[in-house]
Amino acid sequence: MTPPPTAPRLARVVAEVFAPAVLVSVVTIAISLASSPTVPAGLLWAVVSAGFCAGFPIWFLARGARAGRWDTHHVRDRKDRLLPLSVALGSVLVGLVLLLAGGAPAVLTGLVLTMLVCLALATVVTRWWKISLHAAIAAGTVAITALTFGSWWWAGFAVVAVVGWSRVVTGDHTVAQVIGGAALGAAFGGGLYSLFL
Repeated sequence: MTPPPTAPRLARVVAEVFAPAVLVSVVTIAISLASSPTVPAGLLWAVVSAGFCAGFPIWFLARGARAGRWDTHHVRDRKDRLLPLSVALGSVLVGLVLLLAGGAPAVLTGLVLTMLVCLALATVVTRWWKISLHAAIAAGTVAITALTFGSWWWAGFAVVAVVGWSRVVTGDHTVAQVIGGAALGAAFGGGLYSLFL
């Protein structure tokens, strides 16, 4: 069945609104502020964690897309994803080291370590299969948010389903790739992060 003409346009909007960099920024800022003893400290940790986990990686992606190294900041070709994923791994690792050295709250360093592990797993899988990072990060964000702020946030998996739909409708992923991404994000993201609470 062919999707209605507005579906691809709506799917692209959903993919941008719930893009990995957006969700990573939101969850790191929220947990930085919630776990810090003062607002200034929370803002400092928010800048460090969001900057290294989302800011620098998306800058690198956008720069590469403008230079023609890959088609868009979503990097549709699986083989082209390995370099930006490796750069993102390095950036998150630097952020984690800075947080640990600066004495950031344990729950925040646990969050960033969780992101590092999940990103490493996704990078390994990407060598052979184009797993959906949108779905992985959306599912991980919902699990982490629910574990941190309350069980009613589990309802956010409705958003994960919409994000998955958007990636299939745009032709960027198969249903299996979306399900695989969501499973990785929920299981490893939520499971590992829960150890730091």
